[in-house]
Amino acid sequence: MNKKQFEKEVARRRTFGIISHPDAGKTTLTEKLLLYGGAIQEAGAVKNNKIKKGATSDFMEIERQRGISVATSVLAFEYKNIKINILDTPGHKDFAEDTFRTLTAVDSVIVVIDVAKGVEEQTVKLVEVCRMRNIPMIVFINKMDREGKDAFDLMDEIEQKLGLRVTPLSFPIGMGYDLKGIYNIHKQNINLFTGASSKDIHSTTAIENLDDKLLDQLVGDKAARILRDELELVTGIYPEFDRQEYLAGDLQPVFFGSALHNFGVKELLDGFIEIAPAPRPKKAEERLVQPNESDFSGFVFKIHANMDLSIGIV
Repeated sequence: MNKKQFEKEVARRRTFGIISHPDAGKTTLTEKLLLYGGAIQEAGAVKNNKIKKGATSDFMEIERQRGISVATSVLAFEYKNIKINILDTPGHKDFAEDTFRTLTAVDSVIVVIDVAKGVEEQTVKLVEVCRMRNIPMIVFINKMDREGKDAFDLMDEIEQKLGLRVTPLSFPIGMGYDLKGIYNIHKQNINLFTGASSKDIHSTTAIENLDDKLLDQLVGDKAARILRDELELVTGIYPEFDRQEYLAGDLQPVFFGSALHNFGVKELLDGFIEIAPAPRPKKAEERLVQPNESDFSGFVFKIHANMDLSIGIV
């Protein structure tokens, strides 16, 4: 492989971590991203009283017993010619040190927040670490198929409790039983919520502009009117998305969806590959290691003892 090919391979890689408080849907989101990438054919569910199939990324017995992730899983797939490495981190505070180490290896982060519970304790601590390191963050507000907090109230809470400066790149049309879909602000299209099987990949419908009567036909007159009013507020309250501010850790885009129902995940993934950073320089004790150096280098952030899977390296 010549230098030009090598640099092209480096540039098409995205390594990021997913962080959240326990039970916000982090592992479920990871599996739906893998589903889109074709790395798995069917997403599993974390073990509970009714479901005995373990989530793909929860490979340790203690994880299956407790229904939580306690070790970082490194999962890889390709999507639209982008090589994506996901570091699915434990959210439980008992295993926070593993997450803190992992955050030294990522180039960006997705923060998952439960729409009903809002900002929780462990999320505050993890985001603080990301802010200290100026790690670019995307916020995914999950479980929109359930009743929860108002979108504006939740974004205010994120700004106040996490110290972030947010701007929505998608916006929900309703919530819970009244969830009609997701409006993609950046692409100006709608993803309609069907509540169908989580294996379904939802399609989107283009909207020329918010005055397009197709919007009323798709979601109904009332929901369309409310959406127009809310998006007018979004324009007045929140800054326009600026990629350089995002990359500097000064602006955090927000997406809405339901990982369980595979809804809003495509908007998140498409947005991620468009704006997320390629591999960045890593600071070692001796010097700054550039991602496109010809000499072999790696970042070891985890070692498993007494297991066949022995080293986490990116």
